Amino acid sequence: MIPRIVPTPIARLEPPTARATPRRVAPEVVASTLPGPGRDRLAGDAVLAVTTGQQPGLFTGPLYTIYKALSAIALARRLERERGVPVVPVFWVAGDDHDFAEANHASFLDAAGDLAHIVLRERPADAPLAPLARERCGDEIRAALEQLTSGTPATEFKADVLRWLEAAYRPDATLADACAEALNALLGPRGLAVLRAHDRGAKQAAAPWVLRGLEQTLGDGYTPVFVEAAQGRDRLAANGDAYVTRRSRERFTRKDLERLAREAPERLSPNVLLRPVVEAALLPTLAYAAGPAELKYLPDAAPLYAALGVARQMPVPRWSGVIVESRVDKLLQRHGLGLEALDGKPGELEARLVREALPPEAAQSFGTLRQEIEARYAGLARVVAAVDPTLERTVQSARNAALAGTQEIEKKLIASLKRESETLLRQISRARDAVYPRGEPQERVLTLASFLIRYGPGLLDALGDEVARWADAP
Repeated sequence: MIPRIVPTPIARLEPPTARATPRRVAPEVVASTLPGPGRDRLAGDAVLAVTTGQQPGLFTGPLYTIYKALSAIALARRLERERGVPVVPVFWVAGDDHDFAEANHASFLDAAGDLAHIVLRERPADAPLAPLARERCGDEIRAALEQLTSGTPATEFKADVLRWLEAAYRPDATLADACAEALNALLGPRGLAVLRAHDRGAKQAAAPWVLRGLEQTLGDGYTPVFVEAAQGRDRLAANGDAYVTRRSRERFTRKDLERLAREAPERLSPNVLLRPVVEAALLPTLAYAAGPAELKYLPDAAPLYAALGVARQMPVPRWSGVIVESRVDKLLQRHGLGLEALDGKPGELEARLVREALPPEAAQSFGTLRQEIEARYAGLARVVAAVDPTLERTVQSARNAALAGTQEIEKKLIASLKRESETLLRQISRARDAVYPRGEPQERVLTLASFLIRYGPGLLDALGDEVARWADAP
């Protein structure tokens, strides 16, 4: 049975209304796109595109990577119907990214429903910050796949899911290429064009625009351009008639960088603000399906579009949602809770539910006892005040001690109930791991693989249908 899917909108979707002229995509950019229906359409006549992108991740990374891709697919279909011209969904695999700590792990729900983590390996602190397009999966990928295999339940879908991942995440493949291949195998048949932005052809096409970015200085004093130098990927700052890297302090003349653009374009890359400008220069992009953080910083790129003479694509919010499995749904319904109840400090919900599990007569007895203590000591305080006011503090202390004793009995009773309610507490903990793992939204932590192992391709169909409804909503 396919689990319930609950949309959690980032913001209201307002599709682009500006007119755009379809154009042909450069052959070297098409050649950097993995084979499939999407690339075939890009290679045809003039087209428009809806794009999205993400840095590579282990086993395709968190769920929101898939949600971004599905959003681009659904928006492209809607805009194609409305405009009557080919609109291709394109996923930009940001293999230039060098943040290995963001890409080296995957989290999933194991067979018992507990949160499990896979870490490929750690990068030494003093290692160069190499782009993920040059970070191979290595032999460690076998152990990572085995951990996923042994940690997930046996289902009719498991073998196919593992074959899908094993075909892409090979020891000799880079993390960038592995993620691109996995996305292409999963969503290429749905029309997604997976663009390997780190491929030599795409890098050569982007190089003139990256070089033009050298003429711009951002608020932090650096250009929006990276060069791969002695310490890995490094930002460049203008320094007299040359450029100097931020960390290694290496010096490059303009001619040095132009030579790199010709001979080793993979060593040059745009920063997070220049990247969408380069994308819009290479692709006839109508809209970019963005996450919450991107929607905040993409407006800061506006001056770069103007400076480079590139028409700006419209950022639109991607689809966002939660996969709610039946065991979580049953728990919530049993206790009359919404999903937001799981988004709190660990222990708060558990204590409340256990407290509510107190027998009614116990709760009533504690309430009556507190009222009696308050009333009796209030009467005693009046008598004492009339006879010997110096004893008022003694009466107050005795009242507080009596109330504290009552509270202590109640605490011990609740603790006893907690011990007897271990099953409930375990269910709540697992439900929290399923919906708000580590206190974060599900889509930012869990990977798709364990859900596909449980529910098969029908889950991807259900997600696609839900995203399509979102894209078509007025």
